[in-house]
Amino acid sequence: MADNDHADVVRLPFERAIEELESIVKRLEEGKVPLEESVLIYERGEALKRRCEELLRLAEARVEKITLDSSGKPIGTEPLDVK
Repeated sequence: MADNDHADVVRLPFERAIEELESIVKRLEEGKVPLEESVLIYERGEALKRRCEELLRLAEARVEKITLDSSGKPIGTEPLDVK
């Protein structure tokens, strides 16, 4: 299925995307979904996973750590070095 078939996914907030992704995982794990539907919801799950990863990357880029002076008082912020 093409990415444009999941165009609505790019507008979902993180919480809604992860909720739907968890629902898809649960349905697939139960094994009661017909094969064709399994393929379709798996593909949607992939789109949702990419959306969640994108939103997490954006949030991570906005996170800053507080810098302290020698006495331990906050003096500013700097980008968080995530490795």
